[in-house]
Amino acid sequence: MKFTKMHGAGNDYVYIDGFDEKIDNPVKLAQQVSQRHFGIGADGLILILPSEVADVRMRMFNIDGSEGAMCGNGIRCVAKYAYDHGLVDRLEMTVETGAGILSLVMFVGPSGLVSQVQVNMGVPRLTRREIPMSGRGTEPAVAIPLGIDHQQFEITCVSMGNPHAVVFVADVEQFPVTEIGPQIENHPWFSDRVNVEFVQIVNSAEVIQRTWERGSGETFACGTGASAVTVAGVLTGRTERKIVNHLRGGDLELEWLESGEVMMTGPAVEVFHGDFEPK
Repeated sequence: MKFTKMHGAGNDYVYIDGFDEKIDNPVKLAQQVSQRHFGIGADGLILILPSEVADVRMRMFNIDGSEGAMCGNGIRCVAKYAYDHGLVDRLEMTVETGAGILSLVMFVGPSGLVSQVQVNMGVPRLTRREIPMSGRGTEPAVAIPLGIDHQQFEITCVSMGNPHAVVFVADVEQFPVTEIGPQIENHPWFSDRVNVEFVQIVNSAEVIQRTWERGSGETFACGTGASAVTVAGVLTGRTERKIVNHLRGGDLELEWLESGEVMMTGPAVEVFHGDFEPK
């Protein structure tokens, strides 16, 4: 089986071209290829597949084999692969995801290959039912208290196709992400679990983010999470609608448009390609 290893701001996945390869058990394959000591090593598996409603279809699987509806960093790499490998011949394209059909614009570097991609991440979903989250379904969850380990945290919840809980903290580097993250991820409020973003405000147009991703643990970046942070910053009065988000793997530029959509621009990088024999 041929594969390509790619990353967007350090959020790395193994990509399989489903136009050429047939995948019978993506759940098992995701678990195998994601292992960093016994497999290829990645935050998960992404399949690039034919679509009847868009240029290509994307399916994304976490390290534990669970399937996510969308991946903001992953979809940028899907667009890069599609253009660089001739699946599309123009710099604007659409991708079918579990969160709907998304539009992307690609920017080509001096090499003639895609280096940056802008994604229309769509309109955030804010009601508890849409996230999904327990409580009155039509109410948003903005700056609500959540008790963890005898501590009180304030969370703002947003769905960008995937559910996110955003926690603003004073010093994100010193915050115990690996301790608190899984407790919020598996809190009874969230029937499908939740991704957790821990965010430090630098100024009204700049933030620093660390991410605890459901099914994968701490990752170097999360595009849907960065989009949720943009929305949460505006809803809580902490940031402007246009920000730069510094993640462990690099920077993303984001803007929550007045029309409702969140626009995200960031890098897409091909690391290497090779052959893998599933067991």
